[in-house]
Amino acid sequence: MTARVVLLDYGSGNLRSAERALARAGASVTVTSDYSAALGSDGLVVPGVGAFESCMNGLRGVRGPELIDRRLAGARPVLGICVGHQVLFDGGVEHGVETTGCGAWPGVVERLAADVLPHIGWNTVEVAAGSHMFAGIEQERFYFVHSYGARRWELVTNGRAGPARVSWTTHESDDFVAAVENGPLWGTQFHPEKSGDAGTELLANWVQQL
Repeated sequence: MTARVVLLDYGSGNLRSAERALARAGASVTVTSDYSAALGSDGLVVPGVGAFESCMNGLRGVRGPELIDRRLAGARPVLGICVGHQVLFDGGVEHGVETTGCGAWPGVVERLAADVLPHIGWNTVEVAAGSHMFAGIEQERFYFVHSYGARRWELVTNGRAGPARVSWTTHESDDFVAAVENGPLWGTQFHPEKSGDAGTELLANWVQQL
């Protein structure tokens, strides 16, 4: 049976490109802000572009933090992309403004320690051992466009879900979290929907485990 995926529409994100990429990956995709539809779907994708604060404001407007929390409490898969990945952390700091995030993971998203920002381009990823997300695409490059990231990983364990698989990459010698697989909660700092065949394969890996 085809997996039913909701791409959450909360006023931020490259919705059309993500919708097309998820469809190519084998999902039946609905773009909506409807809480009940998002709660009941097989998988939920939280996109995001722009500032941490504006994304959180948009998420709160559609009860996004509550939605994510309820899905995770029921072990229902969630995938965050770019700022949709960043808002899963406790908070973010941009231009001196501290914003509370969804709190699914401890830690703060902050400006990268690099002279050239934003970081735009294709990077390989130091893939975590046993990764399901990167199965078959461990050596591929993925497309990044951002100035902020999680530069530390602070979650040691997550009870029944076990330890998270955390993959990293580097911009100007500054390491940051590129992707996380933590039970039903996955996130990518890069844009799989803009990463060609490798990005489609990554999304297919997520869809297949729904």
